Amino acid sequence: MKKKPQKPDATHLTLDERKIIEAGVGNGATKADIGRTIRKDATTVAKEIRKHRRLVPRNTYGRPVLCEFRKTCPTKPCLKPCETYQAPRCNRRDRSPGVCNGCSKRAKCPMDKYDYNAVVADETYRKDLVACREGINLTADERERYGKVLAPLLKQGQSVHQILSAHPEVALGERTVYAYIESGVFKEFGVDCFSLKEQVGRKQFQQKYKKRKEPANYAGRRYEDFLRFCEENPDTPITEMDTVWNDPAGPCVQTFIFDRTGFMIGFLHKEKTSASMAKTIGLLQQQLGPESFSRLLPLLLTDRGPEFEMWNLFEQDAAGATRLRIFYCDAMQSNQKPRVENGHNYVREIMPNGYPLEQLTQTLINRMFSHINSTPRRILNDKTPFELFTFFHGADAAKALAITEIPRDHVMLKPELIFHKPR
Repeated sequence: MKKKPQKPDATHLTLDERKIIEAGVGNGATKADIGRTIRKDATTVAKEIRKHRRLVPRNTYGRPVLCEFRKTCPTKPCLKPCETYQAPRCNRRDRSPGVCNGCSKRAKCPMDKYDYNAVVADETYRKDLVACREGINLTADERERYGKVLAPLLKQGQSVHQILSAHPEVALGERTVYAYIESGVFKEFGVDCFSLKEQVGRKQFQQKYKKRKEPANYAGRRYEDFLRFCEENPDTPITEMDTVWNDPAGPCVQTFIFDRTGFMIGFLHKEKTSASMAKTIGLLQQQLGPESFSRLLPLLLTDRGPEFEMWNLFEQDAAGATRLRIFYCDAMQSNQKPRVENGHNYVREIMPNGYPLEQLTQTLINRMFSHINSTPRRILNDKTPFELFTFFHGADAAKALAITEIPRDHVMLKPELIFHKPR
């Protein structure tokens, strides 16, 4: 008699099962083979890999654009996508098993890579499991809008099911509505706790309305990963990034310093968000051009400020292509990016705490950094950052960044340089 095949296990994946998946993809096993080993459906394995694999962007230094035809194309180096451009493909990475674990060609592969780590995947899964059960997932506006729909209809004697079937704009599940009613979320609208068949004691709702924030994920981009990357790519130049502000409400100045020259630039921002800060990277790409950008900013090191936590906005351009690598210092360890911190000493001579930044413009910020970069440094053998930067990268790069050389006797490092009425 033919043995009946076992049905897949429908329970959540455990850490041991994730370790089997990690071992399987490292050996090049198919998702179906892995699924049979852990008694899960192949689609479950595929979803697990796709959700928890970690992107390891390639090193863009010297290769701003990577094309499928890079070996046969007569145009070299490739600085921007042309009519024949086609993104490189890899069957192991893109199809089966979907990650680069255990790939024999990995060391010489110039493409973006994906890694699957069972421990990291399990930690991420458990954080998501806890986060999805905390608080309420409503903004104050959504709560008010839904409450105005529910209150009058409940007073008319309609059931929650009846209301939701007639009002699809209330984007909540039936049990969720009951839970919110029990905990007093809609109490201000006259909706009290109803006598339910299953009365569950719940923690009373506190007057806080905000969407749950996704925790920042620094896996693969921590300082230890940065040190490992530098060891593997010793010739890749490093740029340190930070922000300077006098009022938490804004505005603020996003600063960059190029470690080999001490050359520093800054950009004025009205808001301190990842989206705003990442726009500067796109602006630098446009101002410098693909070749100069790849040569100057292949590697970013910054802190864990909330304005930098969305790493994908910095690493990838609008088309989703990798343009640089970004790594983060350990928490409360500003000494791990000493160059930009020391550079802020010059900024603070011109822009002290207490001075209002609302009156500043990008032109004034460029003037400030022109004077800072024209200041000779003992560590540079009395050369200025401007002189070293133009020696290595040319005067056109400095011009593209809107920085000009100031004669040494005309350099000013006082607030009067950019503030007309000092406080």
